Amino acid sequence: MKSASNWREQHQNHFLKKERFQSLPNTASLLFYLTCLTILCSFYLIYYPTNIKYSTNTQEYNQTNTTAVVQPKNDSENCNLFEGQWIQDARGSLYTNHSCTTIPYKTNCFLHGRKDTDFLNWRWKPNKCDIPRFSPQTFLTAVKGKTMAFIGDSIARNQMQSLLCLLSMVETPKAVNKDADNRVTTWEFPKHNFTLMAFWSQFLVTSTERVINGSATGGFDLHLDRIDTNWSEKLPSIDYAVFSDAHWFFRQNYLYVGGNLIGCVYCQVPNVTDLGPIFAIKKAFRAAFKEINNCKNCKKIFTLLRTYSPSHFENGTWNTGGGCNRTRPIEREEVNEGGSDLEYRKIQVEEIENAKSAGEESGNMFEILDVTEIMSMRPDGHPGVYWGNRWMKGYSDCIHWCLPGPIDTWNELLFEMIKRKATETEAQL
Repeated sequence: MKSASNWREQHQNHFLKKERFQSLPNTASLLFYLTCLTILCSFYLIYYPTNIKYSTNTQEYNQTNTTAVVQPKNDSENCNLFEGQWIQDARGSLYTNHSCTTIPYKTNCFLHGRKDTDFLNWRWKPNKCDIPRFSPQTFLTAVKGKTMAFIGDSIARNQMQSLLCLLSMVETPKAVNKDADNRVTTWEFPKHNFTLMAFWSQFLVTSTERVINGSATGGFDLHLDRIDTNWSEKLPSIDYAVFSDAHWFFRQNYLYVGGNLIGCVYCQVPNVTDLGPIFAIKKAFRAAFKEINNCKNCKKIFTLLRTYSPSHFENGTWNTGGGCNRTRPIEREEVNEGGSDLEYRKIQVEEIENAKSAGEESGNMFEILDVTEIMSMRPDGHPGVYWGNRWMKGYSDCIHWCLPGPIDTWNELLFEMIKRKATETEAQL
C-alpha cells in the first residue's frame, strides 16, 4: 500500500501539472499534456489502495486513529461477554421515562429531579467482540411462546422492569396478575405469546420476620432447607429463570435447618454461632438450584444466575450520610478491590457450577450472568437522592438502578446468552 506521503505527493504533482497546462501556448502541447494527464489518472485509479476502511460516523479517516475504524475480529460466540470496558455511545437509551409508562416511582430518577443524562451515553463493550444493540422485536421473536421469570429481591424486579420498558417499544404489555402483597407480578405480550414474571423472594428460601413485643425487627428466621413455595410452585410453567439475591442477607437473621437453630448472621447472641452472610447465601442458592434439578413436572429450564450487584455508598453507609453523586463511570483501576463484592459473587458462581453438573442428566441448563465487575464501574447509575422517598428524606438509594440506566445492559447480555444457548443446542441436535 502506498504511504500517505506518497499519496499527497501524487496529488501535488497533479496540481503542478495543471498549473503548467494553463500556461501552454499551442494546441499540440495541449494535446500532449492531456494525453499525459489521462495516463497518470489511469495509473492512479488502478494502483490507488482500495482496502481502507471508513468509519460509519462523520469523522474523517485518520491513520493515527485506527481504533475508530479497525475493529478486532468479532468472534461473538466465543468471546467472554463479561471482560471489557464501558465506552461512550451518544445514542443513549432506547426508551425514556416518558415513553415507558411502567417505570416504578422509586427508580424514575428524572421524575424526582435528576438533571444529568451523561450516564445514559455509555455501553458495555467486551474486549474481543461487540454486543448488538438490544432489539425488542428480535427478542420477542426469539422467546415467542415462552415464559421468563425473575426470581429474587427488589433488584431482580429492577431488571424485569428494565426489560419490560425495552420490550414496550414494540408491544404494549398487559398486566395480568399482581397479588395483594406484590409478591408475584405477571405481564403478557399477547401478539408474541410471551409472558414475563417477577417473584419477590428476598431469601429464595422460607423466611419469617422476627417480631418482638409486637414490633417487627427487620431480622428474619431463615429455613435454609425449605424453598419458598411462592416461586417453586410455578416452576413447571417457566422456560427461563433468572435468579438474583444477596442484599437481604446482610442483616440480623437467624438460620435454621430441619427446624433447628444452627446459627445466625450479625446477631451477637450468647450461645448462637455467627455464621456470616456468605454461609447463608451459599445454602440458599444451593437449595434453589437443587429444587430446579429435582422438579419432576418441569420443562428443560434455562436458569441464569445474575451475580451480586454492588452498591456504591461513598462517605458513609446508607444511614450515616453515605451517597452516590457521580455522573460518569469510573475506571477499573478505581474500583475498590478490597471489598466483599467478589466474595459474594464467588460463592454464587460455585453453587451454579455445581448445579450445572448435576443438571446435565435432567437436561436443565445453568449459566452465569456475571455483572459484578461490570457494575462495580457504574456508581453513576443509582437513584441516589432522586428516588422520591418522603419518609426517608435525605437518604440515598445507592443499591437499585435508575430506569433508564446502565441496568438495561443486563438485558442485552441476557439476550446474548439466550442466543448463544440456542445456537449451542441446535449444534448438538
